Amino acid sequence: MKFRKPQVEEISINLTPMIDCLLFLVVFLLVSTSFNKYSRLNLVLPQATGVPEVQRQRKIEIGVDLKGAYTVNGKSLASDSEDELRAVIEMASHGDHTLPLVIAADGRATHQSVVKVMDVSGKLGFININISTRIPMGSK
Repeated sequence: MKFRKPQVEEISINLTPMIDCLLFLVVFLLVSTSFNKYSRLNLVLPQATGVPEVQRQRKIEIGVDLKGAYTVNGKSLASDSEDELRAVIEMASHGDHTLPLVIAADGRATHQSVVKVMDVSGKLGFININISTRIPMGSK
């Protein structure tokens, strides 16, 4: 009598059920998770009721319009470069960095253009920097 040799079956792990379970868990977590944007800042900006302006003989007033163009004491600059702004402010101050510097920016001007004025004036050594505001209607 001839006996057959026993055949050895290969051992294998079927990954399909495990992948199905993992995908089910991922879908369940995505559906049950609420996505709140906690990183968003809710800012309520204060209104400026204004402080009476102290009349001084000399001051430097820098205007920033909607497009980011600058004026220094009513004179327009040819470009919005930092070097030209620095030179014009230095010329208007005649080296006196104790003069009050007033930044009058349009409400819709970019933040970057206002920060550029503050940065240049700070680098020049101005310590009395003011931002011009408008008093809201109905308050005195």
